[in-house]
Amino acid sequence: MTTYTPSHADVKPTVKSKTKARRVAKDYANPYMAGILLGVVLFAAFFITGSGLGASGGINRLLVVVEDAIAPGHVDRTPYLLSMAGGEKNPLDSWVVWVTVGAMIGGFVSGFMNGRVKVETNRGPRVPIKLRWVMAFIGGALMGYGARFARGCTSGQALSGGAVLSVGSWALMFAIFGSGYALAYFLRKFWN
Repeated sequence: MTTYTPSHADVKPTVKSKTKARRVAKDYANPYMAGILLGVVLFAAFFITGSGLGASGGINRLLVVVEDAIAPGHVDRTPYLLSMAGGEKNPLDSWVVWVTVGAMIGGFVSGFMNGRVKVETNRGPRVPIKLRWVMAFIGGALMGYGARFARGCTSGQALSGGAVLSVGSWALMFAIFGSGYALAYFLRKFWN
């Protein structure tokens, strides 16, 4: 969730206090330039790896590492998991794992360098923090299940599949955005 954080121009000088100074957040990147850069990165991913971008496959493989450590017999009996981690296979031997880890690290470094790293819960004024976390967990679980069911997350399907004009990817993208707008009406009380 993106929130407004004051930029250098918005901060008024104040009297110095004995507390540690808070970093001032830098302005966001121009969205058109960010879109162009994302397109260049997507093209480079296709050119170098032969595949597009995506995150759910990397997260899935990270979870399979944990599952293989806890219940290796289950992994060896499940065909879907066996293709990633059965026997001597290492689920981390995939480029998508490192793309996912790099995206998480890069996001944190970028946020830190631009003064945007902080611990907070974005919510409406009348919504308790616990309820906000429960709703976020439910929404994340549904999106995660949907990503596995659709065989790709929004970045893998919409960006990579859309870039190669896959009809299924375009249909999924419109379904995700359409259902998001439709559901927003019923969940508006969480933000007002």
